[in-house]
Amino acid sequence: MTERDTDVGGLESASRGRVASLTGVRAVAAILVMLTHAAYTTGKYTHGYVGLIYSRMEIGVPIFFVLSGFLLFAPWVRAAADGRPSPSVSRYAWHRVRRIMPAYVVTVLAAYLVYHFRTAGPNPGHTWMGLFRNLTLTQIYTDDYLYSYLHQGLTQMWSLAVEAAFYVALPFLAYLLLVVVCRRQWHPVRLILGLVALAFVSPAWLTLVHTTDVLPDGAPLWLPTYLTWFLGGMLLAALLPLGVRAYAVICIPLAIACYLIASTPIAGAPTTSPAELREGLVKTVFYAVISTLVVAPLALRGPDGARGWYQQFMASRPMVFLGEISYEIFLIHLVTMELVMVEILRFPIYTGSMWWLFVVTMIVTVPLAWLLHRVTRVRT
Repeated sequence: MTERDTDVGGLESASRGRVASLTGVRAVAAILVMLTHAAYTTGKYTHGYVGLIYSRMEIGVPIFFVLSGFLLFAPWVRAAADGRPSPSVSRYAWHRVRRIMPAYVVTVLAAYLVYHFRTAGPNPGHTWMGLFRNLTLTQIYTDDYLYSYLHQGLTQMWSLAVEAAFYVALPFLAYLLLVVVCRRQWHPVRLILGLVALAFVSPAWLTLVHTTDVLPDGAPLWLPTYLTWFLGGMLLAALLPLGVRAYAVICIPLAIACYLIASTPIAGAPTTSPAELREGLVKTVFYAVISTLVVAPLALRGPDGARGWYQQFMASRPMVFLGEISYEIFLIHLVTMELVMVEILRFPIYTGSMWWLFVVTMIVTVPLAWLLHRVTRVRT
């Protein structure tokens, strides 16, 4: 969940001419993930429609995925549009590894160390095999995932495992779209149609998962389920050379309206994987639309880099600062939240103030995330 350098499709910091607003929106994604976990931990998911609104704050994960799709696919699109060779796959792979793994490995080892001395309920992933699976981001590829490799301090890492799978798949997707479909020429209509066709992978996969028993029960957490969210960002990358623009005054109200609709029971219970196929399909579509609309005004700006209120807010100093360490916030916040809940606020599980838990967890998490970022960041 970390893209930081546009030379390989990642985020760049404002100080180096990078798109500051795309860094800032990462802060929004991380905050939303923290909020939904604070709501769950304090038992707010059961509070009717408000509880569903809290649970849908998991939309932070699709926002991360859309950003990845846009930023990582953009170099392939630019190369095709300019008639240049495709990016180096080996260089791309090396950049992905060095961007995500140092901070991730430190976090996993720290979590296993903390919970070696701390007993806080069932923790099936706290084994040597669980450590290996979590370190290699293969914990979701199993049957009985919840009772085998799920570690209490790392439950959010399923999404990072999905992200890593997308990193592996992207060069193949780029080849399929730009070489096979577009025949090594710049054919934007063919590219867009190819992306639309790939969007049917997610509903097909969900149908397979819900109607057969041929796959492990971890299969709902695999990349095909969430491919449509990445494709939203890839579509933005395909539209960028065409001069298509998106405006916050249209996109953000639409995103909010879709969010409120998705917060009804139509998208299922407050859980990562809805129980019914219909709910899973609705959730997949709505999350793809919402997250793409959130990113679109920042990705599809005018040729003069026009900065409206939305771009200015996302490019503000506080948002860029939090965006720069959003990956580290995402990595460590569940461990810090559990410690804050028990040791500082002393709330019994599924009780207490969601907002107090969120605020105090932010106060504890941000300095630690900044330190982790400083220690593990890639220096160029």
